[in-house]
Amino acid sequence: MREITIPIRDETIRSLKVGEPVALTGVMVTGRDTVHKWLIETFIKKARHPQGDDLKVYEALKPLLKGGILYHCGPVVSGLDTRQYKFVAAGPTTSIREEPYQADVMKHFDLKGVIGKGGMGPKTLKGCQEVPFVYFHAIGGAATYIAQSVTKVLSVYKLDFGVPEAMWVIEVKELPVVVTMDAHGGSLHQVVEDQSSKVLAELLAK
Repeated sequence: MREITIPIRDETIRSLKVGEPVALTGVMVTGRDTVHKWLIETFIKKARHPQGDDLKVYEALKPLLKGGILYHCGPVVSGLDTRQYKFVAAGPTTSIREEPYQADVMKHFDLKGVIGKGGMGPKTLKGCQEVPFVYFHAIGGAATYIAQSVTKVLSVYKLDFGVPEAMWVIEVKELPVVVTMDAHGGSLHQVVEDQSSKVLAELLAK
């Protein structure tokens, strides 16, 4: 398994290929549906004016996200009352919901990887080649196992979005993932879909 430290350089991203197992170490940020919509509308398309602490959060996020990783994760977190936060479960969220936003968010912040499950579509795959970045597939159904890779919760932003939708800044050690969309146009998800469609067509033709 290849070990990679965050932040990640472009040449490292371009050296990764579909099917390659990776262990990620460093600081990453979680973000799901509400975060992507907020980032797009407020800072990329600028369809709404920043409100409350939006600008402060944006400035804090920029250095964290540059060369970094965005994890599609709605964690279960203990210590909410005392602010002694600890990830109890940290499983990946289905990523395709972020397809309309992902490439634009990655380009805007110069992110180098996104983690989720289920893969993403053609817009994101094109963005992988342009930014560049890769899609890392995490193990679905292994939320407590993945949480063991989270060594520390450094901070949290937009907690008003709710615990699962907030942006948690976490330190991880050897978080296990697999590259399933690379910066060369490779997509394991598309390969599986094409092969499955072919098998289904053959079965229906019998």
